[in-house]
Amino acid sequence: MVMPREPALTWAALALVGLSGLVMWPLWPALVLAAWTAGLMQPLLRRFERGLRGRRRAGAALSLLLFVALALPLSLVTVGVVSGAGDVIASVQASPSARGALESLLSSSDEVLPLPSTLNEALALGKRSGARGFDVLTRFAGAAVTGLVGLFIYFAGAYTLLVDAPALWAWWLARAPFSQAVSERFAAAFHQTGRGLLVGVGLTVLSQGLVATVIYAALGVPRAWVLGPITGLASIVPFVGTSLVWGPIALGLFFTDRPGRAALLVVLGVAVIGSVDNLLRPLFARWGALELPLFLLFVSVFGGLAAFGTWGALLGPLVVRLTVEAVTLVAERAPPSS
Repeated sequence: MVMPREPALTWAALALVGLSGLVMWPLWPALVLAAWTAGLMQPLLRRFERGLRGRRRAGAALSLLLFVALALPLSLVTVGVVSGAGDVIASVQASPSARGALESLLSSSDEVLPLPSTLNEALALGKRSGARGFDVLTRFAGAAVTGLVGLFIYFAGAYTLLVDAPALWAWWLARAPFSQAVSERFAAAFHQTGRGLLVGVGLTVLSQGLVATVIYAALGVPRAWVLGPITGLASIVPFVGTSLVWGPIALGLFFTDRPGRAALLVVLGVAVIGSVDNLLRPLFARWGALELPLFLLFVSVFGGLAAFGTWGALLGPLVVRLTVEAVTLVAERAPPSS
């Protein structure tokens, strides 16, 4: 027996869905990343499931493996890069001219403290650095707590989706406001965006950032561990790419009386850093091709950053890709014009 639709109940359901979205909004990056991760790990899950004789055992083993592989390394890299990037920005902003900014960028500001050889020297060192350390600790305490909550949601969400994805998908199909075919198209676009960003774009950015970091360190460029990842991120900028970063660095080396290293960086930037993208992007695209033109991807990433902050780099491409899919579905179902 089909129950008649009640308008009041429909509006109440829509209002509650909106409120639930508002409640979940602060945690959307962890949830979206968990869904993408679970989708990427499905082939491994099937292999583990056969070996461990159970989906829950396989999901637990993969979640533990994911935690060991990602949690500590990513935390250390993120803290180091973010704190170092803050120093870079502060030193550039304090420079009175463009040339001064480049020179300050290429001058090492790291304070090298001698190792204490006596107890009194150790106490003095602790006294000098204690206030600074406490200031840094209090500044990042709130962010650290938020990050830990996000990590917990991410790993717990990845495990839940690995184990219960079939049941959750069946629940959605039974209640979705559109057909199963439309749901599957949206789900495919959602996971394609994840593969494209994490694999196709992410591995390319990581590779170029790693190569740039090694080259900067070999040439004696200060803050190589910060400038290298920034160079990798610049690879998604159309036309200029990584030269947006290594070009000014080479100019700064020239201004600081290191013309030989400046010329070598230009050669390596063109022949090595810039070529990594051409060599590896087609390979990574086989695993995670994102069906968005490069310019539209660039606009969606930086538009998302401007609209939603750091995590907008993920939300922007996701929204644009789902929009493209929705418009395509509407066009496919439109009646032919006479």
